[in-house]
Amino acid sequence: MKKVIALIAVILALASCTKKQDPFEWSKNRVGHLTSDMKVYQLDSIYANDSIVRAVKGDEFSNGANLIEIFEKGGAHLLTLTPNQALDSTATIENIIIRDERFTTVKGITKSSSFKDINAAYKINSVDNMIDDAVIWVNDENFYFSISKDKLPTDVKFDINASIEKTMIPDDTKPQYLFVSW
Repeated sequence: MKKVIALIAVILALASCTKKQDPFEWSKNRVGHLTSDMKVYQLDSIYANDSIVRAVKGDEFSNGANLIEIFEKGGAHLLTLTPNQALDSTATIENIIIRDERFTTVKGITKSSSFKDINAAYKINSVDNMIDDAVIWVNDENFYFSISKDKLPTDVKFDINASIEKTMIPDDTKPQYLFVSW
C-alpha cells in the first residue's frame, strides 16, 4: 500500500512540474498555441473558446483570399493568419500578423515595444523603404515588423528609392505591424 501511495505521489509531483504552454509566448517556431507545422483544420480545436473568422469565398478583393482572423471571446483581435494554400484545410500557416500586445518573444518584445527595445534585443538585418512604411528585418529570426514613415526624416519619407538606415529611426518608434513568417 505504501508503494502505491508513493507512486501516486511521484506521478502527481511530476504532473505538476510540467510547464503549461503560455498562450501568448512567441518564439521562432511558435506563436501562442500555433506551431509552424500545424494545419488549418487544427485551428478549430486550438481556438475552440475563441472566434475564428475565415474569408468568404468570392470576397477575395475586399479582405484577402486566404485571411483567417482569430478573436478572443471578449472581442480582442489576437492574430491574422495566412495559410500557404487558398483555405485548404490541410494547408499550414505561412504568415501571421500579431495583433494583440500580450504576445511576447522570449526576449520580452511585444507589439508595444519601441524600436530601441527591439534593436537592443535583436540584430537588425536591413530596413526596406516601402510606399507608406519601412519594413525592418531581424537577423536569425522569422519575424519582421513595419513602422510608419511619418516618424522618419523628410528626405526618406517621400522618396521610395531612398535608403533608410536604422539610425534614422527614432528610438521611441513603435511597430505598426509585427509579422511572423514560417
